Amino acid sequence: MSRPPTFVPPPCAHARQLRTARGDFAVLDASPRTAPRGTALLLPGYTGSKEDFIALLEPLCAAGYRTVAVDGRGQYETEGTTRQEDYAQGELARDVLAQAIAPGVGGEGPVHLVGHSLGGQIARAAVLLDASPFRSLTLMSSGPAQVTEAQQLKVKMLGDALATLSMAEVWEAMRALDPPEDAATDGEALRRRWLRHQPAQLLATGRQLATEPDRVTELAAAPLPLHVLSGERDDTWPVPLLDEMAQRLGALRTRIAGAEHSPNTDRPEQTAAALVSFWDSL
Repeated sequence: MSRPPTFVPPPCAHARQLRTARGDFAVLDASPRTAPRGTALLLPGYTGSKEDFIALLEPLCAAGYRTVAVDGRGQYETEGTTRQEDYAQGELARDVLAQAIAPGVGGEGPVHLVGHSLGGQIARAAVLLDASPFRSLTLMSSGPAQVTEAQQLKVKMLGDALATLSMAEVWEAMRALDPPEDAATDGEALRRRWLRHQPAQLLATGRQLATEPDRVTELAAAPLPLHVLSGERDDTWPVPLLDEMAQRLGALRTRIAGAEHSPNTDRPEQTAAALVSFWDSL
């Protein structure tokens, strides 16, 4: 589970509802003081939320970029249904397309799309449906196909637990397995976030992570600049696999020193600098 260092956004950001043709989405909207040089749409990973990007917002604003971090359908503060079919990857990808062209996001031209982990696979699906709303795509710690066997087992265990236990009971079971230093990290805020996720969303997207096919060849044909960014260690997709994916895509490749699966929270300043460098190059 991702653990943002704080749930409090910086002064440059505010929480709001983004109205789209596919419903309303909870976002953190961060704007620089001067006219923005571009807009980025940030998609969180499995069990995550828009708060996973909080530490990126201020440095991205300082570099002149507006950023809109989104809770996807059924994630944290965005409403969702109890039907798993509503979280099919194609449905979530169409949500992203609607977010990218919504008033107040894509009004100044195509947006830079960034997806972390599961968010990267949803971002890829959106680009493959329609690349026109996007200026670039960054896949952050998001691999070419399904997650590792060890992570598939974790997803299955979570799915089995959700089938018989309440969200509160599952939370207590997960926390009992945490190392002591993690268990003490902003526990109440993380618990509140967990309890507001829709179980159907977790079940459907967990299944996607465990069965995602390799669509790298399709993505390589998309008319967009591509960027593969990760930490120097990753237990969800091995880093050499991400290196190979970047080569197959002809993408810029960035490794963030000292970071693991969540460079956005592990090393936010370096991650923001890498994103800005990529966007500036375009």
